[in-house]
Amino acid sequence: METLRERKKRRTRESLLRAALELFTSQGYERTTVDEIAEAVDVSQRTFFRYFAGKEDVALAVQRMTEAAFVAAVRARPPHEAPMQALRQAFLEGWDTIRETVESVVPVELYLRMYRTIESTPALLAAHLRRSAATEETIARVLAEREGVDVDTDPRPRLAVAVFGGVIRVSERRWCTSEDISLESIRTLTAEYLDQVGSALTGNWRTG
Repeated sequence: METLRERKKRRTRESLLRAALELFTSQGYERTTVDEIAEAVDVSQRTFFRYFAGKEDVALAVQRMTEAAFVAAVRARPPHEAPMQALRQAFLEGWDTIRETVESVVPVELYLRMYRTIESTPALLAAHLRRSAATEETIARVLAEREGVDVDTDPRPRLAVAVFGGVIRVSERRWCTSEDISLESIRTLTAEYLDQVGSALTGNWRTG
């Protein structure tokens, strides 16, 4: 059970996180200062830095949570599933968990708006892609472990994750330019794109 002190610290962190995302999405990441975030929560800059290393850290905090949830979901997939099936099902079946993870700290609508802000802000997008690469390496090692292969000598875990990660990136970019930015829309779009992987990689695309 949380102590009163722990609950207060959690609430301060969540307040700072929500204030930061509101400011980033309303006035832009580059134009927002740490002082403005702290002022919005009525705390000092020093207090802000007790919880976050800087603007980039707070901007990507919820993404880190959802990435961790996805890695955990991949680990939990039944051992009989093939690697790509395990990735697909972890992603698609994990949306309810992702929603719960996000809503535990900020409204889902704010999280989705922040997704678009990340895509449209070069510095944040670069940081997001760096983190995604690190997450993909973690997932490749999870797949290798569950399949009983050596990730450093067998290329298949990293290849599978690279293909899967590519689909996610294509889906994200398409979703960020659409009018519907709901969780349901990105889930549906990603499922449709994953269904195309087999034919895209091995099929004949010619129609005439």
